Amino acid sequence: MRDILLQAAGMGAIAVAIFHGIVGETKVFAKATIEPPRLRLLLRLIWQCGTIAWIAGGVLLVAAPSMQSDTARHWIVVTMVMTYLAAAIGNAIAMRGRHVGWVAMAAVCAFAVAGY
Repeated sequence: MRDILLQAAGMGAIAVAIFHGIVGETKVFAKATIEPPRLRLLLRLIWQCGTIAWIAGGVLLVAAPSMQSDTARHWIVVTMVMTYLAAAIGNAIAMRGRHVGWVAMAAVCAFAVAGY
């Protein structure tokens, strides 16, 4: 059961990351007026760095049960929970709780801790 919960956390992390990337491109940057164009490109690329990092973390959470290493499992879970928890808290504070992102990231944390 622990492995399934950890893999569910990983799949949730990947889903949140993909949603983050799509929303960034279709809602945030599609409407934003950022000049000069180089700065706009830089901000878009930085935005997507978070997306890629969260996908990578999700992949690690999915793969952790098959690694046969309690140490690897421990550090993957701890690192990803800290990362997603920081993002969830930041999102909740910045958006005053009116954004579903912090709930989704907190759910990833809960599943990862339950699967630890």
